[in-house]
Order: sequence, then C-alpha cells, then structure tokens
Amino acid sequence: MPHRDLTRVIAIRHGETAWNADSRIQGHLDIPLNDKGLWQAERLAEALADEHIDAIYSSDLTRAHQTAQAVAATRGLSIERDAGLRERGFGEFQGQSFREIEARWPEQALRWRRRDPAFGPAGGEALQVFYDRVVTTASRIAARHPGQNIALVAHGGVLDCLYRAATRVDLQAARTWELGNASINRLLYTGEGFMLVGWADTSHLNETSLDENSDGDRVGSAA
Repeated sequence: MPHRDLTRVIAIRHGETAWNADSRIQGHLDIPLNDKGLWQAERLAEALADEHIDAIYSSDLTRAHQTAQAVAATRGLSIERDAGLRERGFGEFQGQSFREIEARWPEQALRWRRRDPAFGPAGGEALQVFYDRVVTTASRIAARHPGQNIALVAHGGVLDCLYRAATRVDLQAARTWELGNASINRLLYTGEGFMLVGWADTSHLNETSLDENSDGDRVGSAA
C-alpha cells in the first residue's frame, strides 16, 4: 500500500501515578502523574525528540495529558484531547486495590479475571463496550491523518485494545504482552484497520511499573 495511504501511530501509555505504584484502580478518576511519572514523561519526550510527529492526541484525563505535554513541549504542537481515549470506566472498582476487589466482590472479580466481554463493574463499562469505544475512536483519529505520523497518549487498557485489534487476538485471550508506563508502541493504520509494527519499547526507561488492566494476572505491570 502506498505510504501516503498509511497513518503511522505512536501509541503511548501515560507515566506512572501514585495509584499505579499502589496497584489501585484509577479508571475515570483523574489522578495526576507522580514524580517518577513526570520523569518518565521527560525521558519519553527525549526518546521521541528526533521523530517527526504531525499531530498529538490525548485522553482527557490529567495523567495522559501531562505525558502528552512533555512530547508536545518542543514541537509547537497543540494537544487534542479526546474522551474516547479514556481508560475503561471501572465503576465501583475505582479507588480499590486488587486485593480489596477480590475481598469485596469475589464473583465480580472472577468475571473480570476471566475477561467476560459482557461484564462491567456497577457503574462501569462492559469490556466489549470499552473495546468498541477505543477501536472506533482510534480509527476515527487515524483516518484523519493518511500519510502522516501521529501520537496517541492514553492508558494501559486502551493500549491493550489496540494491540488486540492490530494482532486479531481475541478479547478474552489472556494477555502476554507488556503495557508499561511511558512505553512506546508502534502501529500502522489503513482503512482496513490497525497493524502491529513494534511494541513495549521502554529502552528509554530504567524501571517498569504496574498496570490496572492486568485483570488480576499482573502480567507486565499494574495501575
């Protein structure tokens, strides 16, 4: 396919927050970066400094926007916030640790761990609804930029959805790939969907952190 028809996507997870370090579910709660997360965002910006980026999009949550600001700082680019890039809404799970969820809602926790597509915590999003929202949003954005390079700064769950969309991995399959804070992940987009180019580059960092989207399996890292 001609290069002018491809959109090159750099998908980035936000830097670490205090709740990442505490394995506490953030979801739609607006938690800022901690000091380590701010450092990660600066290292991320340095790693991407020599790459041409035409547009930067961010989740409207502070932790993603702060990370995007570091990337945008020396480029003269504005950041377009899009709520469609938000983390999954975890409803009553938000603010809880993995252990607290297991203790308070054991049956719901089991459905969560099993990646039941129809399950969503009370007040939150079902997994299938979340996946559809993310892929639709990312596709809409990427379709605006044929032949260009864009950055999408979002969350672990969002990146998980994009990985599955690009590799055609089933939504219920156990995750075996990393979703590290401030990681660099590369995709191509065409009208037919996403394709994976590279994943989980954290060579610009010297530590990893945790990811709330491990659904209790703690593969990679927790939120």
